Amino acid sequence: MILLRKALDRRTFLKGASAAIGLPVLDAMLPALKASQIPGQPVRAAWFYVPNGIDMRHWLAGDDGPLGTLPKVLEPFEKVKNDILILSNLTSNWGRPLLVGAGDHGRAVSSYMTGVQVQKLGGVDVKLGVSADQIAARAVGHLTKLPSVEMGLEEARQAGNCDNNYSCAYVYNMAWRSETQPLPPISDPRALFERLFGTDIVESPAAHARRLAMRRSILDLVSDDTHRLESNLGAVDRRKLDEYLSSVREIEKMVERSEKEGTIIDPGIEKPFGIPPTFDDYFRLMTDMLIVAFKADLTRIATLLIGREGSTRSYREIGIPDGHHPLTHHQGNMEMLNKVCEINCYHARLFAEFLVKMKATKEGDSNLLDQSMIVYGSGISDGNVHTHDQLPTMLAGRGGNFLNPGRHIAYQRETPVANLFATMLDRMDVHPEHIGDSTGRLKGVSLS
Repeated sequence: MILLRKALDRRTFLKGASAAIGLPVLDAMLPALKASQIPGQPVRAAWFYVPNGIDMRHWLAGDDGPLGTLPKVLEPFEKVKNDILILSNLTSNWGRPLLVGAGDHGRAVSSYMTGVQVQKLGGVDVKLGVSADQIAARAVGHLTKLPSVEMGLEEARQAGNCDNNYSCAYVYNMAWRSETQPLPPISDPRALFERLFGTDIVESPAAHARRLAMRRSILDLVSDDTHRLESNLGAVDRRKLDEYLSSVREIEKMVERSEKEGTIIDPGIEKPFGIPPTFDDYFRLMTDMLIVAFKADLTRIATLLIGREGSTRSYREIGIPDGHHPLTHHQGNMEMLNKVCEINCYHARLFAEFLVKMKATKEGDSNLLDQSMIVYGSGISDGNVHTHDQLPTMLAGRGGNFLNPGRHIAYQRETPVANLFATMLDRMDVHPEHIGDSTGRLKGVSLS
């Protein structure tokens, strides 16, 4: 470790003509102490939402206690089995059709992180709520360039008009800033890249078009700053900086390749220009950018909608041309059920791959997965009959030596899933009295 006379600020940016890139955690930012010894080392929180429920026959993890042989949908997590918690019997109570509302799928996703019923009485929206991620963002968002990042892998068909369209607003949004204001997820890789790593100044449309047309690398724009910074760093920090900048450059190249290819292999599903032609490449591209954002401490809060609720996406990549949502209404048809299971396994494999990458991304003496709390789940369990209890719920990571993973915990039936989110926020030193219908904090997930 090299000790500078003055430690680099955690929010140091490399700047060049109309571009700015945040830095990863370097030893030079942590003088006299290893990163893992710093009490304020950041903890990240993310929520990955799976649409249309899960085939619960192949999710249930057996008895309480250490995870043993994993069921089919969880098999991809074998390599990170000791880094995940499977939490059973959690409920999204307000996803149920207790009152007239936005439909089962709309209620499922929009009430998942708010813990509040989506209602429409007499043509008037009554109440939704602030989602857990935004409660956290309000408290810790000022510490990073971006308070939160909202991502999605399926474009809203009425993008830009979701605030005025009842169903569109609910099925496409899990993050809510207020009772009436959703935060639509970014589904275009180019737009996400620019939000994370793009310009810090306001450009005219003409200037923006010229910049894109020139195809100049952001890394080239900040090269002078990079060389000046490198001269003050030790060998370990120079290697970290080089690895980080190489990952940013590779992501930029992937985005540009996707824009040039522009092919769509699942007809009938609307996709913006530039999305990779296969779903797995799309997932990897978006989550690779999230890893870089977490590593650079550009944000500590993120949501990713793997697909909108009621998604009819087909998965030809794994030999399933049928729409996802229609398949979940299988009415006991085993052929359809098996296809649903294969889709669930496909999503799980991609998420498990993401966790492995997080674990391989070092941060001081720790790694990004150990410094994170990442939920993987759905507001629906059985997609055939739209049940909102006994939800499939996984919590990955250790939250900075807070969580005690590698286990299955079964809670009392009807325990609000919002209790989990309140527990996570406590770890981030954010202490809301409640989140929606939460009744307390979850016992047993932490080391204490």
